[in-house]
Amino acid sequence: MPKAIRGGFPTYWTTFGQGPREALLIHCSLAQSGAWGGMARRLSGALTMTAFDLPGHGRSGDWDGRGEIQQVTTGIAADFACAGPVDVIGHSFGGTVALRMAVDYPDRVRTLVLIEPVFFAAGMRADPQAAETCRAQEAAFDAAMARGDHETAAREFLGRWGDGAPWEDLNEAERAGIIARIPLIEAATPALYDDIGGLLAPGVLDSVAAPALLIEGSESPGIIGAVNDALAARLPRAERSVIGGAAHMAPISHPAQVSAEILRFLQQA
Repeated sequence: MPKAIRGGFPTYWTTFGQGPREALLIHCSLAQSGAWGGMARRLSGALTMTAFDLPGHGRSGDWDGRGEIQQVTTGIAADFACAGPVDVIGHSFGGTVALRMAVDYPDRVRTLVLIEPVFFAAGMRADPQAAETCRAQEAAFDAAMARGDHETAAREFLGRWGDGAPWEDLNEAERAGIIARIPLIEAATPALYDDIGGLLAPGVLDSVAAPALLIEGSESPGIIGAVNDALAARLPRAERSVIGGAAHMAPISHPAQVSAEILRFLQQA
């Protein structure tokens, strides 16, 4: 599959499906574009999908700190939609990129699907109790990063946001790859916790015209529900969906259910 400069960054991407609608898929932190495979098989009749590797992930270029990582990734995403509006589907950090794309490049977003968006600033400002719980649950990760213990930080992060597989079940290469990429989680802090992109400024999200679907798992951390509550209150054309039995990695653990919700939403939108 191709690799070229997109949004000013060396980017690898792949394509799935042959459906009549063009779609862009933006994966979560520490994953890569192939993570969409289970959903892509189910969406291939409706969508022609482009999925790219985030900076520092998969086969895209290493993250070199050239700017703010969410903004750079948004520029890459927008470059893939330069020919016209597409359906944008993002998971976790990728969901926050999709949201920022809808704000910064509204003419390139036809519909918006945000699966477990980790826009913590939105949930924390709207729900102080959820914010307090989230900070307590992330204390061990923050402490490990502060002392430079990336292995412990990686274990803590996957324990909270991973697919449930024990750290010990990963092979040595998988563990090493996650440890090497764990600083990318901190690189996203200004966007996710401090809203450096200004998405929560008055009137910004209220101006998003694209229909939006907010998806969360019933077993996900409470802060995700708070985030989606906050986004649903601001996005004019938002609707919600909860995937029963799923946690944060719903696109991988429950691809059939997530895909069915997306197809329903696109038919109505």
